[in-house]
Amino acid sequence: MKRFIFLLVFLPFYAQSQNQEKEVRDVIDHLFKGMSTGDSAVVRKLFLPNATLNTCFLTTQGEAKLHRDSIAAFLNSIGTPHKQVWDERILSCEIKIDGNLAAVWTDYAFYVDNIYSHEGVNAFQLVKTDGEWKILIITDTRRKK
Repeated sequence: MKRFIFLLVFLPFYAQSQNQEKEVRDVIDHLFKGMSTGDSAVVRKLFLPNATLNTCFLTTQGEAKLHRDSIAAFLNSIGTPHKQVWDERILSCEIKIDGNLAAVWTDYAFYVDNIYSHEGVNAFQLVKTDGEWKILIITDTRRKK
């Protein structure tokens, strides 16, 4: 009986958590699908207007650098016709959610026309606003094998 009451009380919270994680993961998946197909209109809808993009990297001299990019520049690079297919393959994904804030950590490998380019991690922060998850920040790393 105690087990039944426990399940009755906590099962709805677990189900809600699983649904929220799926919603967040769907945003991430739509981002990479939009990048792969060159659909900047789809990608634009996934971001908050004031979203930021950052890349952490080491120079050839080993100096740590941070590069910031605007959403407009990112969307332009996606939407500008290019012959190559950009394929960012997610190798693992960890999602943490607290209220209307989600953090997502993904390991990835990036391919251009099925040829390995680089790999790293993406750290996403998403905010749920007006019932939809939107990307607020993406920070990534990039390295060669």
